[in-house]
Amino acid sequence: MSRIRRALSLCLLLLPCLFLAALLYLRGRSSRALPASSAAAVPASADNWGLSFPTEGQSPVGNVSQEELSQYDAWYLGDTGKKVIYLTFDCGYENGYTEAILDALKRHRAPAAFFVVGNMVETAPDIVRRMAAEGHIVGNHTYHHPDMSAIADEVSFRKELESLAELYQETTGVPLSHYYRPPQGKYNLENLKQAQALGYQTVFWSLAYVDWYVDDQPTAEQAYAKLLPRIHNGAIVLLHSTSATNAAILDDLLTKWEEMGFTFASLDQLPGNNT
Repeated sequence: MSRIRRALSLCLLLLPCLFLAALLYLRGRSSRALPASSAAAVPASADNWGLSFPTEGQSPVGNVSQEELSQYDAWYLGDTGKKVIYLTFDCGYENGYTEAILDALKRHRAPAAFFVVGNMVETAPDIVRRMAAEGHIVGNHTYHHPDMSAIADEVSFRKELESLAELYQETTGVPLSHYYRPPQGKYNLENLKQAQALGYQTVFWSLAYVDWYVDDQPTAEQAYAKLLPRIHNGAIVLLHSTSATNAAILDDLLTKWEEMGFTFASLDQLPGNNT
C-alpha cells in the first residue's frame, strides 16, 4: 500500500508539469508562422481592400502586393519613382458638390478619374457629360453598387459592369473607360480575373480618408491631417464626390500638393499603360 501511495503522490506532483508542457506546446503551434505559400494565398482571396502606413510619406502596404495585383491588370499604386498623384473620385450619387470639384480640377489642369454608378448617370447626366467633355476618365463602379465579392458567377458579374457601360454610352454617346473599382473595395480573386477577362483594369487606392458620411463631414483641418502627411510618390488617391469638405478644400489641397512638388496624372499614364 505504501508503494501505491507513493506512486499516486508522484503522479499528482507531475500532473501540473505535464499540463504546463502541453499548454506551451499548443501555444507554440498556434503562433508558428505560416509558410510563404500559405501567407500569399490569404490576401489573394481577401474580400476587403486594406492598407497600412508604416512610414508617413512612403508608399503604404496593401493587403495584396502591387506585384500580385499586376497579374490581373489591377493597381493600387502608380509610378513610385516620380512625385505624381492619380486623382480618383467615387460617385455614387450627386450631392451638389461634383461641379465644384470639376471647377477646382479645371483650375489646376488636373486630370481625374470618376467612378460612377447607375444612379449618378441617371440623375446627373449633364455632370457626367461634363466629366467626359473636360477630358476626365469616367470609370465603372458597377450599376447597383453591390458587394461584388458576394457575386460568384460570371454572368451576374458581367451584368453589373456591362449594364452601367451601356447606360453611359446611351447617355454620353461615347464608350465608358475600361477602369473598374469594386464598391467599398470588396472583391475576391475571381472578381479580379473576371474584370480582366472583360478587358478592365481594376483600380484600388493607396490614400483615402473617411469622407463619405455626409452628415458627419470632417473639418478641413482633419482632412489635411490625413491627406498631407501620407501623400507619396505614385499615390492613387480616393475621394468621394458627395463630400462637402472635399468640394471646399480641393482647390487649396491641390495647391498644397503642388507646393510639395507633386504633379497630377491620368490613370492612362499608369506604368503598365505607358508601354
